[in-house]
Amino acid sequence: MNEQNPVTTGRTATWAIEQLVQALAERGIAADDPPVRLATPDEVPAAALAAVPESYAVLRADDEIVVVSNDEPGLRCGVLELADRVAAGEDLACTTPFAEQPAVPVRGVVRSFSSVDEDSSWFHDKQFWTDYLTWLAASRFNRFHLALGMQYNYGADRHGATDNYLCFAYPFLFDVDGYDVRAEGVGADEQKRNLEMLRFIAAESKRRGLKFQLGLWNHAYDYGRDSVHRYPITGIGPDNHAAYCKAGIAQLLAECPDIDGLTFRVHYEGGIPDDRHEIFWRAVFEGANSAGRQLEIDMHAKGVDQALLDAVDLPNLSPVLSAKYWAEHVGLPYHQASIRAKEAAKPIPAGHEMKGITEFSRRFTRYGYGDFLREDRTVDLMFRVWPGTQKLLAWGDPAIAAGYGRLSTFGGSRGVDLCEPLFFKGRHGSGEPGMRDPYIREDLKLPGSREWTKYRYGYLLWGRLLYNPDAEPETWRRHLRSTYGEAAADVEDALSPLSRILPLVTVVHGVGGSNNGYWPEVYLNLPISSQVHSDHYAGDTDPPANWGGVSPFDPTTFYAIDEYVAALAGGELSAKYTPLEVAAWIEQLVADGARALDRAKQTADQSDAQVRRVLIDLEVLVRLGRFFAGKFRAAVDYSTYRTTGEVGSLESALRRYRTARDAYAEIPVIVDGVYQPDLRFGIEASEHGHWADRVPAIDADLAALAEELQEAADPRAAAALPAAPARPATPGVDHSVPTSFERGEPVTLSLQVVDPAVVGATLHYRHVDQSESWRQVPMELSGQTLSGTIDGDYTASTYPLMYFFSVLHQDGGQALHPGLAADLSNQPYVVLGSATVSE
Repeated sequence: MNEQNPVTTGRTATWAIEQLVQALAERGIAADDPPVRLATPDEVPAAALAAVPESYAVLRADDEIVVVSNDEPGLRCGVLELADRVAAGEDLACTTPFAEQPAVPVRGVVRSFSSVDEDSSWFHDKQFWTDYLTWLAASRFNRFHLALGMQYNYGADRHGATDNYLCFAYPFLFDVDGYDVRAEGVGADEQKRNLEMLRFIAAESKRRGLKFQLGLWNHAYDYGRDSVHRYPITGIGPDNHAAYCKAGIAQLLAECPDIDGLTFRVHYEGGIPDDRHEIFWRAVFEGANSAGRQLEIDMHAKGVDQALLDAVDLPNLSPVLSAKYWAEHVGLPYHQASIRAKEAAKPIPAGHEMKGITEFSRRFTRYGYGDFLREDRTVDLMFRVWPGTQKLLAWGDPAIAAGYGRLSTFGGSRGVDLCEPLFFKGRHGSGEPGMRDPYIREDLKLPGSREWTKYRYGYLLWGRLLYNPDAEPETWRRHLRSTYGEAAADVEDALSPLSRILPLVTVVHGVGGSNNGYWPEVYLNLPISSQVHSDHYAGDTDPPANWGGVSPFDPTTFYAIDEYVAALAGGELSAKYTPLEVAAWIEQLVADGARALDRAKQTADQSDAQVRRVLIDLEVLVRLGRFFAGKFRAAVDYSTYRTTGEVGSLESALRRYRTARDAYAEIPVIVDGVYQPDLRFGIEASEHGHWADRVPAIDADLAALAEELQEAADPRAAAALPAAPARPATPGVDHSVPTSFERGEPVTLSLQVVDPAVVGATLHYRHVDQSESWRQVPMELSGQTLSGTIDGDYTASTYPLMYFFSVLHQDGGQALHPGLAADLSNQPYVVLGSATVSE
């Protein structure tokens, strides 16, 4: 090893070699002088290495294995790959050359400190951090984000705040010079202990090649409303708030030199009203800038306006906007083709200045990338995957993870932060000491801050497939074999389709954008019957709040249920995917997963606790899939009845819904005595509870449908809906994507007809700007070519274009092109950049 080369002798490279030596030792191989040399390309001229950070190559030079990279994180990736192979029993002597480069520049994990009762133990547990951060590094993540104060939303939480430990972080870490600001009940020794632990976490992250991002999500010192703070903040008020925070940031960065970046929630929910927010934030940014080193300033994109972008424009700061990927949930890998109509911009009403930008004038920034992806933007953008969809059950789908690896750089964005499993456990003061582990069955418990180990496979898939979405399956199958033995292949085959169900449900059933108002995994019932009112969901979905009226999170690609039935009744069905197609997809995923689960139960060693944990979760996912598929079908039947008066449809709705209900009711039996009876991720109805709590509301909805059936009119008085034309098996067209377009010039897009059944098509297009609506152009047929043109006035913009086609067949069936692939993990539209950027 070259002792003079800082890349090959730095702390990350040295740590990676230590991991390889340890892996060899665990296989009984002494390695005082490991048979691996680290090098940079200038030392190995023959190395074929991509000029991309974190790229690496593993070469053979005589009897020596050489890991080559331009940087330490790349060396880390190569050495840890060898360590993983050694741990799986492979002989390093048999290593053949290989190379990889990352697809996604930012691959992060977010962990939230949400409860002083449930999170203090892991926060102060050095062994936890050693094991956890090592697994993140081995999984190819390159960023760790510790989020403080993310659990409270100033001005939005109905009951203010109770457990405010580390929310307004500074007084929990140190006394700021020149200010007498205190967190009551937190003494100097506790401050010192907290700060020392923060330093340790940052240093250990950096040692493993993980950039350390500290999230300071709240700058509210008093949450108002009926807040009863456990740790009241004293000595601060409106007159000194900004100055104190400016000094606090500067002191924090001096005390903790391994902080690489800071994440701020800069809209009103972070404690600073939208009106004139740039004044406060300019002070904070100036405090960060005074540290005198380069820092990434990650601003949560919701509510960001030009005034904030101007405020962060300081020489030592590199601003990044972090947008939500699918609202506050985990959806399919593509980015929604359009946001819900509910997210459109609105005038700011008088008296609403506190939240005017976020909730009104720039409301479209709440749940997606908004208008931030101009080609001439001066601020980078990345995404954050929030934890609303699934917080508890095991997850593992290589197709979904690889899809995120291909699409997290959408529009030139930088990558993604993933909110990890058990996120927000104990939120809003709902935590209890010793209850971080959700298991109550003794043989399944994960004591000693080890609850994260249940999810090792999920971390591995996300990290490795964000790095390389084309990674060989052996990348994750080594881990599966070591964990599940003979059942490894069956567990993989069960987890993959079953893990796809809840992301699909999330995309199509967009009943609530907030993670604390919608939890599909432990679903709080939204009624089908128009006779049952849902107070819970009424605030974040358009009236009436029942299944038929719910907008998908992507209303361009998917039909809402009532919308679909109305289109069918009016003979105006488009190419959008229908609720019945979604139900069929879920049914197929359940069938595939259930078959593999049956095999796994036969082959698995059920004396192993982790095997038992994952088998139980798979049983739950099967029932959730059956429930949602049945409910989609029942809701279509009910909407058909409401549209036509056909009683047979109401009878069918009731029959399907009862079957779905019975599937859901099996879950409490499966998990009885397994999980906590009240799984607390907060205090709102959708943030806590148990599957057993949800069944009575389903039964009430069923009873209302049964009552409607008793009162229904004569079935002979109604006419049935026309049958929907079948979607063609293939679109029947080919399309060659242009390399780019010229701004201000018309863009003609063409389809080659390869199926004589194709009789027409429509081009759908818009800018990569979610504040805009889609436009349509009928395509003209000439010979075997269909063509449509986007005019030059529209392309005279600094935004990329996005487009797709709806293709009409002679029997009336329509197809989307490119549409969704069978694994639901591709992008159903094309994004096209301008030649200005390509040059």
